[in-house]
Amino acid sequence: MDLGPWTANEESDMVPVREWWPRTRDFFRDVWVEMKKTSWPGKSEVVGTTVVVIIACFLFGFYLFLVDTGLSWLMDKIFRATGVVA
Repeated sequence: MDLGPWTANEESDMVPVREWWPRTRDFFRDVWVEMKKTSWPGKSEVVGTTVVVIIACFLFGFYLFLVDTGLSWLMDKIFRATGVVA
């Protein structure tokens, strides 16, 4: 049964564990070093930006509600004027 590129055989590109493990370990070590360099926001900054995002979501939601209601009303008027809907 041939599974195409997912089969493992002698001529495949699979790398033994002893070869990929050092590269993987180095990658995670580099990630850890970069995470230490990151400046993380304080609690007040996180709370402030969260409040801004929540307010923006409500405002955009209300705006879309108004646009949807207006367009529905307009389409209803057009359909009733053309006799499409009784």
